[in-house]
Amino acid sequence: MKKVAFHTLGCKLNFSETSEIGRQLEESGFERVPFGSHADITVIHTCSVTGSADRKTKQAIHKAMQVSPESYIVAMGCYAQLNPDEIASWKGVDLVLGTNDKFDLIKYLTDTRKKGHAEVHSCEIIEDQKFFPAHSTTERTRAFLKVQDGCDYPCTYCTIPKARGKSRNPEISSIVEQAKELADKGLREIVLTGVNIGDFGKTTGETFTELAKELDEVNGILRFRISSIEPNLITDELIQFVAGSKRFAPHFHIPLQSGSDKILKLMKRRYLTAFFADRVLKIKTKMPDACIGADVIVGFPGETDEDFNEACRFINSLPLSYLHVFTYSERPGTPAASMAGKIPNRIRDERSHALHIIGNKLKQEFCISQIGQNRTVIFERQKSDGTMTGFTDNYVEILTETQPEFLHHPGLVFLCGPENNGMITAKMISTNPLP
Repeated sequence: MKKVAFHTLGCKLNFSETSEIGRQLEESGFERVPFGSHADITVIHTCSVTGSADRKTKQAIHKAMQVSPESYIVAMGCYAQLNPDEIASWKGVDLVLGTNDKFDLIKYLTDTRKKGHAEVHSCEIIEDQKFFPAHSTTERTRAFLKVQDGCDYPCTYCTIPKARGKSRNPEISSIVEQAKELADKGLREIVLTGVNIGDFGKTTGETFTELAKELDEVNGILRFRISSIEPNLITDELIQFVAGSKRFAPHFHIPLQSGSDKILKLMKRRYLTAFFADRVLKIKTKMPDACIGADVIVGFPGETDEDFNEACRFINSLPLSYLHVFTYSERPGTPAASMAGKIPNRIRDERSHALHIIGNKLKQEFCISQIGQNRTVIFERQKSDGTMTGFTDNYVEILTETQPEFLHHPGLVFLCGPENNGMITAKMISTNPLP
C-alpha cells in the first residue's frame, strides 16, 4: 500500500478540496500519512494569492525531499495552474496539475517513479467549467462545505479568476444532501466555502439566500457559518434571514480591502466605503451581537499616507470585531502589478503593523462586549494545560476547564466571563437541544 502525504496552502476551499481528493485516494487503496513523515507520494496543494504562498510552496517541496528523497512529488492547484512551467522546473517535482486536473489525480499515479522532468497537465481555463464538489472533516465537530467555485470579478490585484475560472455552483438540492450526510456523521457546524459564495446561483438560477433557507431546515446541524461574502452581495433579505434563522451564525466576514475610496476604485472593487458602512450598520441593527470581520490590504500601489490614514479612520469608525490584514504583493499578470506608485516594502510592513494593532483592539473590545452574555458554544479541542477551547455562535473563542463530555455534547450554553489572553472564560449554565 503506497503512502501519500498532503500539504495544503491557502484558503479553506483548498483544504476542503484536499480532503475530497484524499478520500478518493484512500478509497482506492492508498494510505494517507501526515505531511512530514515518510511518504511514497507527496501532494502540495498550491495557492497563488500572495508572494508568501509561492515561497511556502517551494519550502514545502524542499521539506518533502528532505524527509523522503524518493517521494513522488505532485504540485497542484492555483499556482500550478498559473505557473506550470516554473513549478515543473523546480527540483524534485514530478507532476504538475492545474485546478481542473487535480480532481483526476488518481489516474496520474499509475507510475510514481521519480522523473527527470516533471509531467505537466494544466488545461486552459474554459468558459464552461465543471463544478467539483468537496468538503473537509478534519476537525472533531466542524466541516467546510464547498458550495461555489470561480469568480467573475476583475479586481486588479487578484489572480483567482485566471486560476479558477468563472463563477459556478451545483444545485441547492445537492448541497442540502451533502449537509445531511455530514449531520449523519456527527458534524455539528458547517462552514460554507467558495471563492465568491455570495455569487451562488450563476449556473442554476438560484440565490445564496435561497440556499441558506434550505440549509436552515437540515436537522442535526447546530450551526451554519458563512465563510466570507462580498459586501455588494449581502442583501437586506440575507441579513433579515440570518437575524431570524434557526441555525445560521450571527457572523459575517466581509472583504473591505481598503477604507479609501480612491484605492477601492484602483482595485476595481464593486462598492465604496459608504456602501460597506451601510452593510455593517444594517447587520448590527438587526443583530447587535453579530461578529463582523474584514479583510484589508495595505500597501496597494498609489496608497499615500493620507489614503492609509483615511482607511484607518474609516475602520475605527465601524463596529467591526476583527481584521485579517494582508500586505500587498505583486501578482504577475495582474493590472496592479504594472501600476505606478509602488509602495516600499518597509512602509508596507509599517502599515501592516499599525493595522494589526487596530485589529487586536477591535477583537478585544468585541470580546469584552460579550462578557455576561449567554451564548451557545461548540468545543473543538483540549489543551495540555487542563483547559479546552471552542467558539460561540458569534465567533468568540471560549476557554474553560477541560470536561471531556463537552466535546461530545453540542449546544452547551455558557455564561461568558472575564477575558484571558484574547479568549473569554466561561461557565456552563445549561444545555441547548439541537433545533
